Amino acid sequence: MSRAVLSLGSNLGDRLAYLRIAVNAIGPALVAVSSVYETQPWGVEDQPDFLNAVCVVDDPGRDHWGWLATAQAAEQAAGRVRELRWGPRTLDVDVVTVAGVTSEDPRLLLPHPGTPDRASVLIPWLEIEPDAVLPGRGPVADLLRRLPEDDKAGVVPRPDLRLA
Repeated sequence: MSRAVLSLGSNLGDRLAYLRIAVNAIGPALVAVSSVYETQPWGVEDQPDFLNAVCVVDDPGRDHWGWLATAQAAEQAAGRVRELRWGPRTLDVDVVTVAGVTSEDPRLLLPHPGTPDRASVLIPWLEIEPDAVLPGRGPVADLLRRLPEDDKAGVVPRPDLRLA
């Protein structure tokens, strides 16, 4: 089995449509998708706000490299251009974790090293998997509790926007 968690983000153009490109790329492997949240940019702050969501996926035919290929294909379909690290993007799809896999390959670090610090990933993930655990780091709920209140308050639900 290849159960994984993917985080989605977009802050350029039709942000919701770009998130939908990612969900469509996952296809029948989609187990659950979170609500859509609006968040302030992280890293480079002088850019538009993001729409974010998290997906739990499962496909016995895809390993961690397969999930990376799926993520990159979705980004390409959305016209993603990598100009600036943490800069604006039409679509960002990160492989957060893949069951039973750790990787220190610079092309795919697993679990994703930024996850413990990103309320924009932790909050949507907990919505669809309340008992989630980030391998090597512990329960996602505990990671979220450790974040500053301002970080958590900056993840705003958008019930008017739906992915599924």
